[in-house]
Amino acid sequence: MKAVILAGGLGTRISEESHLRPKPMIEIGGKPILWHIMKIYSHYGINDFVICLGYKGYVIKEYFANYFLHSSDVTFDMRSNNMEVHEKHAEPWRVTLVDTGESSMTGGRLLRVREYLDDETFCFTYGDGVADINIAQAISAHRASGKTATVTAIQPPGRYGALDIRGDVVNRFKEKPAGDGAWINGGFFVLEPQVFNYLTSDEDSFEDNPLMELATNGQLNAYRHHGFWQAMDTLRDKNQLESMWKQPNPPWKLW
Repeated sequence: MKAVILAGGLGTRISEESHLRPKPMIEIGGKPILWHIMKIYSHYGINDFVICLGYKGYVIKEYFANYFLHSSDVTFDMRSNNMEVHEKHAEPWRVTLVDTGESSMTGGRLLRVREYLDDETFCFTYGDGVADINIAQAISAHRASGKTATVTAIQPPGRYGALDIRGDVVNRFKEKPAGDGAWINGGFFVLEPQVFNYLTSDEDSFEDNPLMELATNGQLNAYRHHGFWQAMDTLRDKNQLESMWKQPNPPWKLW
């Protein structure tokens, strides 16, 4: 099975970092968040990736072209113009990098990689979020549903601390209170090839008409994820993930 990862957006809400590199290449613990996402899939035996490039896509190409330089010890012999790699730390990955346009929308990017996908079920996600999601269970739930698409549904906590006020006295402060209980799109889709019947052009946002039409046609299944989930939308989010990574047992580190 293959996993398609969106890695072409501008990342304007985290421009402090994304003006230098594409958002999926922003590092958590010295590794791009894209690497973390791929490690989650790899933990469940999915090692064949199709990555949709756009903004500064060459940075991602260069990262994988020089993967050994990023992950292993090397010796350069200048006289013979030779490089020796020591203790290779290779991942069992096959990575296809596809330029899907600077301004394509999410559905348009997916449509552009259709030729690189086999006529079988595949995974699809964004290049800026991590979770301790059980990919194997999500795939099983998708297959049991018989639907064209499965979306991982999550319930995010409230973004800001909450005050419990009685009169003018604060009785309690909650750092991360529960949200409003609504289920939202957490990414980590499982899709059938028939999903391409819902895509037409670069202007298609996967989250708009395609998902709405799938739902209207009764072809959108939900896999409820009750565990950890965090998107990296802002510098604050990035710093939170960095702090978590420095602690024992980061919540999304399944490997």
